Amino acid sequence: MPVSLTFDVEEDCPPYLTSTRGMEEGLPRILDLLAERGIRGTFFFTARMALKYPRLVRRVLEEGHELGCHAYDHERLDKLPWERAAELIRRALEVLRGFGEVISFRAPNLQLPRNLLPVLRENGILVDSSRAVYKGHWRVLREEGILELPVSVTSSVLRLPWSLQKPLHLLLREPRIYFAHPWEFVPMKEVRLDCRFHTGNTALKLLARLIDFYRQRKVPFLPLRDYLRLYPSSDPRRA
Repeated sequence: MPVSLTFDVEEDCPPYLTSTRGMEEGLPRILDLLAERGIRGTFFFTARMALKYPRLVRRVLEEGHELGCHAYDHERLDKLPWERAAELIRRALEVLRGFGEVISFRAPNLQLPRNLLPVLRENGILVDSSRAVYKGHWRVLREEGILELPVSVTSSVLRLPWSLQKPLHLLLREPRIYFAHPWEFVPMKEVRLDCRFHTGNTALKLLARLIDFYRQRKVPFLPLRDYLRLYPSSDPRRA
């Protein structure tokens, strides 16, 4: 079973900061590393960051990665009235599809009310990755016609010392879906400990080590859209 690297492309450590060093410094570093290793990933952009940094969106697509939607401005969809949340999803997709195809979605803070799934489906979303194994959602399934791919671990796990990380990777259920944020790849100093621990160059070196760990085992890396062919049936468990 393949492994996937996904990135939530947003402001620096929201809601604590509104700076964008992750966009200006972190995202190019990630893209350089993936290009060097020949890896394709999925990048969930907020519409706000796409509008502010269109060159980076175009680079993501030009280098063969998948463009996904991360809502309009990293708003908590579970804190908004349904009508407002639905409107922001539609607006975000309209912006992002001005750059290219978008069929994958991830809600900010991994909080997607189930009553918004029909909105995603009606607006052409085929893959959602707004659930997490560590929050009790460990199964790949289809709901409202959308393939649900839960993330395997929280992003801060990828910044742990490798001696602590490695045993965890060996224990993860398949598929192994990781996520991180561009701001994690620049030094963060102004935020709480879990948002600044091992950020910057250390995070980049650890990501490279994770990639090499799987490449040595001949495990392929896939963007999330490619799971549609791996789980083609209405019940992924029977695919």
